[in-house]
This record gives sequence, C-alpha cells and structure tokens, in this order.
Amino acid sequence: MPNHKKLSIESKRSLWVAVLIGVGIMAAIDEIIFHQLLAWHHFYDQATPAISLLSDGLLHAGELMAIVAGFFLWADLRQRQVLDSLSAWAGFFLGAGGFQAFDGIIDHKVLRLHQIRYGVDLVPYDVAWNLAGACLILIGVILLFRARSMRHKIAQTHNAP
Repeated sequence: MPNHKKLSIESKRSLWVAVLIGVGIMAAIDEIIFHQLLAWHHFYDQATPAISLLSDGLLHAGELMAIVAGFFLWADLRQRQVLDSLSAWAGFFLGAGGFQAFDGIIDHKVLRLHQIRYGVDLVPYDVAWNLAGACLILIGVILLFRARSMRHKIAQTHNAP
C-alpha cells in the first residue's frame, strides 16, 4: 500500500485532472446547447456575427483541449493505478460547477460578454443558471470531504499498531 503522503499527492492529481475534465465538459454542454442548438447567445455577443462565431470556435477549441488533456492525464493515473476515484468525481463536479458559476457571474454579469438569452426577463434564467452551478459545486465539496475522510481512515488503519 502506498504511504499516506504519496496517496495524498495522487489524490490531489486525481482531483485537478478531473477539474480540467469537468470544466471542459460543462463548457461543451454550454456551447452545444445554448450556443448551437438553441442559438440563445455566442461566447462574445458584443461584436459582428463573424466575431461572435469566431469566439464560439475558440471556446470550442479550448473545451476540446481541456477534455483531451484531462483524459490523457486521467488515463495515466489509471494506468499507474493511483487514480483516486472519489477525489476525481469531486474534481469533476467542482470543475463543472466552477465553470457554470464563473460563466454566470463573471461572463454574464461582470464582463457582460453575453447573456443567457436576449429579449426576456433574465432573472429566472440567471437564478437557474447560477443555482445549477452552486449545486454542482456543493456536490463536489461533499465528495471532496468524503474522499478526505476516507484517506484519513486509511491512514489511521495503516499507521495503527
């Protein structure tokens, strides 16, 4: 069994690799559903249609790079048999929720790059968008505490006389 310090390092790696995947997956969901299928907005709506479309393409390229890089790193952890699944799930939900919250607060309200939708009362959309992000973050936090609790129990069992 690996020592506790090594386990902690690999748990952190599992967490951060999955954060990258979670960000990429949530960006893909946003881009596919709200940008392409519903056509409610583009990543950057304050310019010409060509620039708005270009901004969606750049978002798409970024999300794909995050997903591919994240899964390569995840596969490496799995191959070395050091993937901490619970920490990885925590990271996935933290990444997905973090993207959602960042997009809803920073992109929509602070920077005003785009809104969820135009020509409607934004309050219900903003509440639903940010509440969804908060719920995903809460799931991630709960899983993270469970993962840490399990590591602590493993360490106590391993160090017991």
